[in-house]
Amino acid sequence: MNRSILIVVENLPVPLDRRVWLEATTLASAGYQVSVICPMGRGWDAPYEEIEGIHIYRHPAPPEAHSGAVAYAREYAHAIRHWFRLAAVVRRERGFDVIQGCNPPDLIWLLALRYRLAGVRYMFDHHDVCPELFEAKFGKKGLLWGVMRLWERITFACASVSMATNESFRRIAVSRGGMAPEDVFVVRSAPRVESFLPGPGDPGYRRGARTVLGYIGVIGQQEGMDLLVEALRCLVLDLGHRDVHLVIVGFGPEVPVVKADVTAKGLDDHVTFTGALYGEDMLAAMNAIDIGVAPDPKNAMNDISTMNKVMEYMTLEKPLVQFDLTEGRASAGEAARYATPNDPRDFAKQIAALIEAPEVAREMGLKGRARVLDALAWDYSSAQLLAAYERLFSKMGR
Repeated sequence: MNRSILIVVENLPVPLDRRVWLEATTLASAGYQVSVICPMGRGWDAPYEEIEGIHIYRHPAPPEAHSGAVAYAREYAHAIRHWFRLAAVVRRERGFDVIQGCNPPDLIWLLALRYRLAGVRYMFDHHDVCPELFEAKFGKKGLLWGVMRLWERITFACASVSMATNESFRRIAVSRGGMAPEDVFVVRSAPRVESFLPGPGDPGYRRGARTVLGYIGVIGQQEGMDLLVEALRCLVLDLGHRDVHLVIVGFGPEVPVVKADVTAKGLDDHVTFTGALYGEDMLAAMNAIDIGVAPDPKNAMNDISTMNKVMEYMTLEKPLVQFDLTEGRASAGEAARYATPNDPRDFAKQIAALIEAPEVAREMGLKGRARVLDALAWDYSSAQLLAAYERLFSKMGR
């Protein structure tokens, strides 16, 4: 096979971006030559390295923009400049037939258009619904929201084929994006079950508590960490479940804010922040927990997004509590208890229900892993990934 792919991702380094890494290694195993352009960060700071046959080109990462059009413009201009610079290097050294753009932002089509006349085609890997992300962050629509909708529409117009993380995203690609249904493939994010295995974990994370809750993921503005801390306060102080500890695994811009909130609510003895953990270290922490928590609030973005953390709890046989979100329920089914959206007290009550019925909780955990093995594991997604690329190359006559 003589097919080369350039994957471009702006917001996370590779291989830290787990979805992109699974895609890249799956494509390489199928015979594709794969290169990646991504930012540096979190210890992945080599400008170039080859890992498992994937050629990774990294550029310095700007500070993440939290608010304001000027800050976002500065962040994206920095990324775009490096995409064009490094794409020229990849083109010279390895070549590429396809550019796979992984949003956010919905701007990688600029790079795709640069190489379109040379026969390069665009595969859009739809990670986030950017207009809804903007609405979730800023609580409004307005002019910039309209710009996001325009960028989204141009992205789909430039894509020959697109990959959606769930059925909700697929509907957006067809309805809002105007793509033909046969050109949109659902490629769900899910761990490799052969390496993401349940186990005893590191008992040190339990801090001697009877019940350990676990959170893994980004600690950012729209992840509902304020709701989680308030739910923990309700659980410990109002509902009387004092023998509880919460392990928070992850990184993000809101860590200082969340830590201050924990202290202000008198919960320091009930919470451990591990920072970013990877591989076996991450599994050691997450296997030590009893119940997973996904406090993502109901909003225009989260309601139609598939959360990686939900899939990971299920794969590790952990029952979980989340707010009642459309795609959250579609993923977890009977493996979760569902709280009234954005109500931290009800979230605490759902956790308490699992604490008070450990046999039911264990059965839910078993159902979660079985659900992953039966329908949601990466093996199912990898087949869709390869089918998407077969579709794209068939449209190219190759």
